[in-house]
Amino acid sequence: MELPQNLKYTESHEWVKNDDNDTLSVGITFHAQKLLGDVVFLELPEVGRKVSAGESIAIIESVKAASDIYAPVDGEVVETNAELVDAPEEVNNDPYGSWMFRLRPADAKQLDSLLDAAGYAKSAGIE
Repeated sequence: MELPQNLKYTESHEWVKNDDNDTLSVGITFHAQKLLGDVVFLELPEVGRKVSAGESIAIIESVKAASDIYAPVDGEVVETNAELVDAPEEVNNDPYGSWMFRLRPADAKQLDSLLDAAGYAKSAGIE
């Protein structure tokens, strides 16, 4: 699968989309979904939670394993995708269309430290 070029990525397999309203949408990459297998459960962070970059803030479970989802930058959770909690299998169908939560970043400059598509591909070994 082609990596969307308009997204930023973390080495821990989250994708980050800079929304037009000063928030960031966050989900997991196709590569992460493929490694996990069929997703069956999501536990998302509480709205209003303040988070630090690299902090475990959500859990995704598949038929194979459970894995943490990490905050890509410092910020505050402003929204979670309740529809995805009710239908976690949507992550399997469209990982880049399945945002899990939205953050308001504390410092937008932290986005510069995230990976572009080529950098993520290299770090994940999927070049």
